[in-house]
Amino acid sequence: MSTSDRRILILLSAIVLAALAMPAFAQHKNYHLGRKATAAEIAGWNIDVRPDGKGLPPGSGSVDQGEKVYDNHCAVCHGTFGESNAYLALTGVAERLNHATTLYDYINRAMPFPHSKSLTPDQVYAAVAYVLNLNNLVGSDFVANRETLPKLKLPATDKMKPYPPMMHINGKSKVQNTACMHNCAKDVKVTASLPKGFVKNMYGDISDNFRGLETMNERQPPADELPADSDTRVKAESGAKTAAADPAPQLIHKYGCVACHAVDHKIVGPAFQQVAAHYAGNSGAVAHLLHKIRHGGTGVWGRIPMPPQAGPSDKELDDIVHWVLSQKPAKNTN
Repeated sequence: MSTSDRRILILLSAIVLAALAMPAFAQHKNYHLGRKATAAEIAGWNIDVRPDGKGLPPGSGSVDQGEKVYDNHCAVCHGTFGESNAYLALTGVAERLNHATTLYDYINRAMPFPHSKSLTPDQVYAAVAYVLNLNNLVGSDFVANRETLPKLKLPATDKMKPYPPMMHINGKSKVQNTACMHNCAKDVKVTASLPKGFVKNMYGDISDNFRGLETMNERQPPADELPADSDTRVKAESGAKTAAADPAPQLIHKYGCVACHAVDHKIVGPAFQQVAAHYAGNSGAVAHLLHKIRHGGTGVWGRIPMPPQAGPSDKELDDIVHWVLSQKPAKNTN
């Protein structure tokens, strides 16, 4: 048998073996990785709302109802009448939206910060109605629902045009997107930004996201990656145990307190040190702050309301309040 014949025979044998193995392989419906998602789990993620209203849930909300929702959950960051304080102003936001349903979609999935997805459909509809009213796009008697929102025409509705599609499937564009508005500005100017220290206060040291790249940012590797007898590891582990003794510093990040408060300076709400100084010597301070944080309120530090905080457990809230009241101004070292 020639070399060429042997090669052909080997190739044919491989094809036959593969064909025989296919039925057995086909019997495996999966690779035994994870499990099939339940209908409830899929529904929890399938929350997008489209321009034509597809995805809008049952429910409704009026402008009057929206004012209450806004005051309780939105005004703390966006200002009493949408004029903002340190965050995005909502007056004029409709100029940048081409569909009212987009407003519902965003509020529903991302607001109120940092407790996204905590509003009911009725509350979201009401908030949308109120914001649209703030922008003079609907009257005070407007009720937002799955029928009325898709019919609204916003100032930017006709200023968007689709990009020419790169490919089609069954006669329809595969990619749906929008091009720039007509007469776009040539110079880009920053007109709004997050408050000073927001990222650090809210998320801590984000350089932790670069774990494994210590040689690039010249930082010491995490303690658990250091030798057991390393002095740096011993110090790091000791510090971690000390921090673990008081859970409050982690809790104020977990529940988003630092989105509006810092330890030593005002952001939207007062600094924790200011709160501690204000209630120093007040025997009823703990009970007062427990109630105020849990149920919300306004008046002591200005007109921006403190939204009710349902997230922390009673024990966690007690830890937070005692920690806040323990804060003292840093000593001047000059």
